Amino acid sequence: MAATSAPDTRKLRIAGMDCGSCALTIENSMRQLPGVEDVSVSFATESMELRGSTPAELVERRLRELGYRLADTAAGGTTPAAAGELRGLAGFLRFLWSQPRLRIAALAGIGVLLATIAAFAWPALPGAAQLDLLHAAVIVVVGAPVFSKGFRALLFARRVTIDLLMAIATLGALFIGEGGEAVTVILLFTLGEALEAYSASRARDSLRSLMALQPQEATLLEPHHDDHGAAAATLHYHQRSVPVERVVVGDRLLVKPGQRIPVDGEIVSGSSAVNQAAVTGESMPVDREPGDEVLAGTVNGSGALEIVARRPAGNSTIARIARLVEEAQAKRSPAERFIDRFAQWYTPAVVALAMLVVAIPVLALGQPLLDADGSRGWLYRGLALLIIACPCALIISIPVTVVSALTRLANLGILVKGGAQLDRLADVCVVAFDKTGTLTRGRPAVTAVRGQDCSHDDAFGAAECAGCDDVVALAAAVEGASEHPVAHAIVSAATARQLERRYRPAGAVTAVAGRGVTGELAGGQRVAVGNAALFPDRGSEVQALHGPSVAEGNTLMYVAHDDKLIGYIGVQDEVRHSTAAALAELKAAGTGVRTAMLTGDSPAVARRVAGRVGGIDEVRAGLLPEQKLAAIEQLRERYGTIAMVGDGINDAPALARADVGIAMGGSGTAQAMETADVVLMQDDLSHVPAALRLARLSRRLIKQNIVLSLGLKLAFLALAVPGLATLWMAVVADVGATLLVTLNGMRMLRAN
Repeated sequence: MAATSAPDTRKLRIAGMDCGSCALTIENSMRQLPGVEDVSVSFATESMELRGSTPAELVERRLRELGYRLADTAAGGTTPAAAGELRGLAGFLRFLWSQPRLRIAALAGIGVLLATIAAFAWPALPGAAQLDLLHAAVIVVVGAPVFSKGFRALLFARRVTIDLLMAIATLGALFIGEGGEAVTVILLFTLGEALEAYSASRARDSLRSLMALQPQEATLLEPHHDDHGAAAATLHYHQRSVPVERVVVGDRLLVKPGQRIPVDGEIVSGSSAVNQAAVTGESMPVDREPGDEVLAGTVNGSGALEIVARRPAGNSTIARIARLVEEAQAKRSPAERFIDRFAQWYTPAVVALAMLVVAIPVLALGQPLLDADGSRGWLYRGLALLIIACPCALIISIPVTVVSALTRLANLGILVKGGAQLDRLADVCVVAFDKTGTLTRGRPAVTAVRGQDCSHDDAFGAAECAGCDDVVALAAAVEGASEHPVAHAIVSAATARQLERRYRPAGAVTAVAGRGVTGELAGGQRVAVGNAALFPDRGSEVQALHGPSVAEGNTLMYVAHDDKLIGYIGVQDEVRHSTAAALAELKAAGTGVRTAMLTGDSPAVARRVAGRVGGIDEVRAGLLPEQKLAAIEQLRERYGTIAMVGDGINDAPALARADVGIAMGGSGTAQAMETADVVLMQDDLSHVPAALRLARLSRRLIKQNIVLSLGLKLAFLALAVPGLATLWMAVVADVGATLLVTLNGMRMLRAN
């Protein structure tokens, strides 16, 4: 039996979309092609994701049949030169002049205006009264692309689109002798499409700017030996400019003062202050020296840096951010999906209403079909209703707001994975925080050690003590195989006291989730290091060891050697500087957001941290991983939608269980970017209330846009039926509504 190939998923760039309705037209048509299993088209990102085995030639041909085309995929659908070109009045005028259809419409409009003035000023001039022919010619020239696209959508997508409605309305107005209004309709519609395209492009401009941050070239340092004999050979580096795509991992690069860093890398020579605002949102430059990581797209300060590439350009942090933001913009939110379904029946319903408005008064009541005695005939009123039936303002009202919100959040260093996640973020009622690595910096240090028979103060380093040194050395022998922050603290303490060589690294090291680690030394000696939960049957021994460290709120790690408890190690973690302010802002917002701490640490330590930061409503300590998941469920049942904030590494199950998982990204760790719904690029907790605030603002703007677009439609619907609305007024209402909701949604680009 012949094997069948699995369907592939392709992402294509589409050029020629004028409004949100175009995306629905392309989707409907593509679903009719053989082999297409699923398709999603985003007007916001001008892209189409298609899953199936349909030949590429067939897809491209169908796009041409509909009046669209594939964009230049080599450029990714956009070019760095495009970034920022739409800003200001000059950018606006440059964009409008770049539209061929608008240039033709402008020239045609000037010609009609001059001819109309001449006809009224000098009626005796030859040909001055032949305006109808001029009107027809302008309609054919300017309206041809509109008519073509409308009838193609009806033929290949079986959709009644705004282009088709405009075609019927314009030709109908010309037929009943309203040539001037017909010309006005098609000219205003062409202008409206250009303005809508500008507004949408302006919303995408921030993403273009983000993608343009990575330089196109890098200065490669190639090693060269000046051979003056084997003993006198000297290593030099020659500088050569190369395309950034040709940089491979391990290449040595030179970054001069003021230049953007071309790839993610590690500094091997030089020091400088690096401006990371474009990637992480940090307002102040960060000092970097040999051994530190630097990110592509960030700006070098006053010192020259030599770096070694750690990631290729296509996988740099800025490239991954751009991809994540673009993918997020392409995902439809629940509100968008609802509006798409609503538009599917809204337009046909209004078209049917327009037909009834014409048919019932004329056929049943004997009312005039055409204009008579200075009043509008019912055919004219039906044509006005066709224009009002356009759903463009409604369809674009949500995606332009979502795109702007996601882009703005990304510029602040907050990556939200999509519209659905943004929507859930606006619903958050309770925010739960992990402690280690989230509320605290996650870099604990050993502050106390106490052996079984020690009588001195337990502050680490307060006195020389062989028993305490033995406790630290044994613990380090086991913890050396662990990546946990506490393990690093213990190993660092052993190194500082030069104890790391007292015992060889343990073998058979096993991590006990939420409790600690065990291992074996030479000769079969067993060592266990962990919290009190690792020693459930030794409660009395644990209590006997307790000293001042418990009162000070240290995290205590008990050490057992051959099943005998020999002492404990106390560690403390530094609270993040942004923690208290972030919690205070969550409370000050007056939004009813509750806060909770979920930690596996001891209650004493948890209470100490909660007391230092303030603003924690509920503290749950001593939680094992499964108990942390249960706590999330309990908080959800009690308060509603819950967000969990963790470091994105050991908190993955809790982040997944919460309605919104927020990871401390550490300048874009791959794991955090992949697993969480939201990634904080700066590890700055003040971005949590900012994310909630912007998500709620986005929802308010979406509601405003829906009310605005539907309200204007209903108002002109009420005016059109009694004949009070003209065709050009209906077009102005449609174009105006589209521009208003677009500009209102774009307010997110400047929100704080």
